[in-house]
Amino acid sequence: MPVRDIAAIDPRPTPPQSQRMSEIFKGSFTQQEPIPDDGIAAALAVMQHGRLHRYNTVAGEVAEAALLEEEFAAQVGAKYCLAVASGGYAMTTAMRACGVKAGDKVLTNAFTLAPVPGAIASLGAGPVFVGVTEGLVIDLDDLAGKLDQACVLLLSHMRGHICDMDALMAICDGAGVTVIEDCAHTMGASWNGVPSGRHGRFGCYSTQTYKHVNSGEGGLLVSDDADGMARAIMLSGSYMLFERHRAAPPPAVFKDIKYDTPNVSGRMDNLRAAILRPQLRRLGVQADNWNARYGVMSRGLAETPGLTLIARPKAEHFVASSFQFLLLDWSPEAVQKVIARCLARGVELKWFGAPEPVGFTSRYDSWRYAPSASMPKSDRVLAGIVDMRLPLTFSLADCAQIAGIIRAEVAAVFQAA
Repeated sequence: MPVRDIAAIDPRPTPPQSQRMSEIFKGSFTQQEPIPDDGIAAALAVMQHGRLHRYNTVAGEVAEAALLEEEFAAQVGAKYCLAVASGGYAMTTAMRACGVKAGDKVLTNAFTLAPVPGAIASLGAGPVFVGVTEGLVIDLDDLAGKLDQACVLLLSHMRGHICDMDALMAICDGAGVTVIEDCAHTMGASWNGVPSGRHGRFGCYSTQTYKHVNSGEGGLLVSDDADGMARAIMLSGSYMLFERHRAAPPPAVFKDIKYDTPNVSGRMDNLRAAILRPQLRRLGVQADNWNARYGVMSRGLAETPGLTLIARPKAEHFVASSFQFLLLDWSPEAVQKVIARCLARGVELKWFGAPEPVGFTSRYDSWRYAPSASMPKSDRVLAGIVDMRLPLTFSLADCAQIAGIIRAEVAAVFQAA
């Protein structure tokens, strides 16, 4: 499948194919944009009145957290939404609400980040890892062969890559497997016009600093399932104040649930909610900005010898806050040379083939608390994945420069091999 025409996203000309080998990028790969002024003003208002706890309100006041839930539910077309302390907490809460308990098995991606198997392990359950394709999405053939091992799939849209969700849901629905979507990297994205997080029983989002909206830490959970969301609200620590939620099931749904659902406190506070609401209103514009940068990167690296770009299906509308490419079937030593040479020129790349986890980068055989049989086809893909953050503090010119540096260093190592 050809890579989607990125020129339609950003029509600027492809940057030059060669750059001086001494050129060094000076930007930061971890510096995010500042919180917008209206977000700062909203946060100041919360700090000035001091009612940070979501249930600490005065007569006639609606908490910022409740407003955030209502607005995000409308934004993605969900009946219900719950604001929580982190994306990881959203995942554990969704699994608990679906009945996952200690000793159970949960299907999940082999290509994901540690909080996903960590959420499963925190419940005393065990992950069953499913392979990854060269498109960096879950391997549906491998999934079909493992469906009899678990009743829940915690599906990670890792690094913003969305699989054929119509096919996945048909497979899972046919086997009676409940789907929970980890949308930490796909807020604002969609498949065939359906927002990411709206195919499964629950959609889980992160508002951690490196995600599409930034509150430092935080998460959002959406669903159309009244019973499941009522349980999630009780789990989050609502006590008996669930009627203060505006994007919640009606009080009657809580009648019995409120007595048999434990309080596992993980609420979002009003300060973070206030910061997030203005950012969510800008999400569409920000998505276009990310995709413009992705477009420059894609064109700058097109047809680089030895480097494979990731195919983006037409049905996938993505939000590209990061960039990945493959150095398939390269030796570990050659990939490490590329990583080191790029770093020497100011370009920080992450590699999923490293023998030891580095920073945020690890893979299924790194997590010894969740042992798994090796998957040779997936190991080949993982060994070739190179990953890069794409913050909006980068200009389009920055991205062109970065692409030129990567292209030059990949070509130099490839030609020398």
